[in-house]
This record gives sequence, C-alpha cells and structure tokens, in this order.
Amino acid sequence: MPETNFFTDVDALAAAIPDGTKLAIFKDSGVPMAAAKALVRRQAKGLHLVTIPTAGMIVDMLIGAGCVDIVETSGVSLGEFGPAREFANAVKAGKVKIMDSTCPAIYSGLQAAEKGVPFMPMRGLIGSDILKNRDDYAVIDNPLAKDDPIVVVPAIRPDIALIHVALADRFGNLWIGRQTELKVMAHAAKGTFATAEKIIDTNIMEDERLASASIPSLYVNGIAPAPRGAWPLEMPGQYDVDRDEMENYAKLSGSGDGFQTWITDRVFAKSVAAE
Repeated sequence: MPETNFFTDVDALAAAIPDGTKLAIFKDSGVPMAAAKALVRRQAKGLHLVTIPTAGMIVDMLIGAGCVDIVETSGVSLGEFGPAREFANAVKAGKVKIMDSTCPAIYSGLQAAEKGVPFMPMRGLIGSDILKNRDDYAVIDNPLAKDDPIVVVPAIRPDIALIHVALADRFGNLWIGRQTELKVMAHAAKGTFATAEKIIDTNIMEDERLASASIPSLYVNGIAPAPRGAWPLEMPGQYDVDRDEMENYAKLSGSGDGFQTWITDRVFAKSVAAE
C-alpha cells in the first residue's frame, strides 16, 4: 500500500498536479479553494474538470485564469450571487469544451468507475437534448425486459479527486463528516489529493466516532495543510460563506480587468485575509 505524501503547503500540492489532469471537484461544502488558487499561481494548463455534480466559484475562477480546456458538468453558477461570468464568457468564445450532463448521470459515471465496470445504466435522459450532445452516452435495450430502452453512461475515472476536509491525520486518513459523495470520488479516481483545516497526530480510523465518516489512507495520495482552505465558501462546522467576498467576486468577475484585479489581490498577493 503506497504511503500518503504530506506536502508542506498548497503550492507544493498544486505542483504535483500535472497539466492536462482530469480533476474531480466537489460542488458544495468544503470546496478546495486554496488548492485551486495554488493551481492558478503555478499557471496550470489543460485541466479537464469533472464537477460533482455542479460547480460554482472554483470552476469559474480556474476557467477565467486560463487553466481549463474541458468542463464535464451539469451546471456552473454562483448560485444566489449570480451567474458564473468567466465560465459563460469562455463558453461563448469557444475557449472551453463543455461535456453537458445531469446530476444523476455524473454520479452514475462515478459509481461505474467505483465498481470497476465500463458503464452504468440509468433512467431519465431519454427524450432530452443531453443525448444529442453526448456521443459517449448510448441507449440500449434492457437485456432483462422487452420494449424497455435504457441509457448507459460511461465510467468517469478522474486522474485526481481534489477535496478539502475538516480533519486529516498523520496516517493519511481523512474525516469527511456528512459529505459521503467524497467517498465515491475517492473510490472512482486514480488518486486523491486533499487539503485539510487541521492535521492531527492520532489515527482517525481508530476512533469509532470518526471512522465511519472517513476516507482511509488507501485512497489518499497527498495531503496539505490549509486552514480556511475553502474560503470564501463555507466549511461546515468551521465557518460560513463570506458573503461580502462572494459579492465582490461576482461584481468583478467577467469584466476582464476586474477579474484580473481580483486574481492579483486574492490569488497572487502574499497575504490574503481569509476572515
């Protein structure tokens, strides 16, 4: 069993993610914003992002910074803070390829990879325009019933699942709490990199309160410390969304000079007050 690599910081972790990586990113709580900013600082290129199953600021920022070639997603927006303008501008300009999907299809593809099978059958896509735009999705006859067409979606096997967690340990285990989708990501991907709010010396897997809501080190290739590593997004039990910062990003993004100003101030500045 390979040992987990402990990086000194997020920049060292980002340096270990090659250009062109197929990178899975979670949609909601615990988004790895600090790691994504480190990817921008190292000027990553050609990333293929798989959003689990939708995405927001993190994908918008990576696209605006020129790090992304492909986005496999069922939607990208800033939610209540408005549209993802860097994403929209890049799509209109043909700068990124969109692999349009749905939330159930994204999860089905990951579950296929998790189980080691080439595809997963699912309902719900027949009659939609998704099938017209995804040559890799197919409609087949149900082999167990007559006159019952069903969709099969290919396995989604990311190179790296990039996640942010509240707690990791020196043995390479990750505590994920209620975010069970992170387990599916780790199982489906070839490897998992994580940033953590805190890294402890005791073994998470030996604590009955934590073990069942954890990803064991078997699936974890690298960990870096990143206090407030999801900021300005939320980290459950740690901090809430920074609404002022989100509104600031929504105002500046999509406007060329405004986005570059935000990148300079919030990504390349030596010290950013994540408070």
